[in-house]
Amino acid sequence: MIRFRSYQRFGSSILSDIPATIDVNPLGGEPEASVIWLHGLGADGNDFLPIVEQFDLSPHHKIRFVFPHAPARPVTVNGGMVMRAWYDIAELDLSCQEDARGIQDSRRLIHLLIEREHRLGIAHHRILLGGFSQGGAIALHVGLRFQYPLAGIIALSSYLPLAHNFVVERHLANQSIPIFMAHGIFDPIVPLILG
Repeated sequence: MIRFRSYQRFGSSILSDIPATIDVNPLGGEPEASVIWLHGLGADGNDFLPIVEQFDLSPHHKIRFVFPHAPARPVTVNGGMVMRAWYDIAELDLSCQEDARGIQDSRRLIHLLIEREHRLGIAHHRILLGGFSQGGAIALHVGLRFQYPLAGIIALSSYLPLAHNFVVERHLANQSIPIFMAHGIFDPIVPLILG
């Protein structure tokens, strides 16, 4: 049985703008690790809830799953339609006109989520970032620049945004972080070459 808890606040004015999340807590005790999983463009935190049951983890794996909802914002490539997005996409060529401000804002939000997990008693090196498409892009962007070692990064059908800044912005704490990337060969949205 999985227990769900959603909330937006964590009792501190510093964390008051943390995004809403769907949290899946382990049965039988306090979590010992956290997975923060970021959805793709136009979805929300509910999109990947089924993966928790697919992992079929035994009860002794005390892993907490956190599924945040991206902010709602206009997305230029979709005619300015407002949808959940970690950042704006100006055109189909994802490497052109990157929304640096939106990416940095999402980086700040994910930092708040990581800090929330840390305040709940999860060591930084026991927090894994994962995501699909835009969510995977933010997971890579944040994880490779984070100031404390993290457990790892999962990026599915994704790419590294603001790659031109990576050499300057990367953090040595995550220089050897384990990364799992997978990409559909015929992905029509995020070309394999970007992954």
